[in-house]
Amino acid sequence: MSKRISIETADVLELPCDVLVLKYAQGFYGVDRAVFGRLKEELNSWPEPEGFVLLPSKGAVAAKKVLFVGVSALHEFDYPLIREFATTSLSVLGREVPDASRIAMTIHGVGYGLDEREAFLAQIAGILDAFSAGYGPSTMEEVVIVEQNRDRASRLRTILKENLPSEFSDEPKTFKQIARITAGTRSRDKPHVFVAMPFNDEMEDVYVFGIQQPVNEAGFLCERADMTTFIGDVLARIKSRIETAALVIADLTGANANVYLEVGYAWGRNRPTLLVSKQADDLKFDVCGQRTLIYKNISDLAKKLAADLASLK
Repeated sequence: MSKRISIETADVLELPCDVLVLKYAQGFYGVDRAVFGRLKEELNSWPEPEGFVLLPSKGAVAAKKVLFVGVSALHEFDYPLIREFATTSLSVLGREVPDASRIAMTIHGVGYGLDEREAFLAQIAGILDAFSAGYGPSTMEEVVIVEQNRDRASRLRTILKENLPSEFSDEPKTFKQIARITAGTRSRDKPHVFVAMPFNDEMEDVYVFGIQQPVNEAGFLCERADMTTFIGDVLARIKSRIETAALVIADLTGANANVYLEVGYAWGRNRPTLLVSKQADDLKFDVCGQRTLIYKNISDLAKKLAADLASLK
């Protein structure tokens, strides 16, 4: 039976499907939390990594069933584990819901700072790994990646088309596509740029088009983290990604305190750091003597970053 992967712009709570697959990162976050809140289930224990809980939705969400697959704590859930999660999920469904036809998943990693393209490709590669191994329900026809943000959904469709231009069948020759997707197998070896900037709606286009796009085009993964949300062990991950970054880019627009904290840590660890800001007036006295790219708009920022990244590379 032929299978396909698609991207759908929708609210995952309202998307009709046989099974909605979510992670349980030793705690609830985002969509996972919203779905569990609707289910109103009381369980004595939740799955450890590689374990799972399969629950009937009873009409609480549009999916007939919800599968929570246990994964490592959120700060550890990176590209290789995203790929493994996708494969494991379909393997579980092959045993537990063998008659499922339409399976839905959300994208992972983007909300807590992983590179959007790499995280998505790791998930797609994990699904293809499962197809190749013969995992999944025998009646499975479609895996839907659900993304409510229209702009991101559009970007994901482009990535999918670039990497898997044809529909996917269960014929072995189709899975030659897997070999060229290194996301999740070599991700930890790829150079990355860490971005320190305010994590809010107003700055999202600045990040996506002004920073992420030129960084990816220069051959680097682009990562960031929301320090206003993450505490504890996640701060250790932020420090680690700064310490190993090929470059730290810090947008000082608005003089965000957390951004200055990350810049200070980068300087303390002797990491190459590039400061940018939309307005020179936003710069505080302790960075005024440092070279800073002042940009007029997103396009201007992208052009200036591309030039700097070319010299770095």
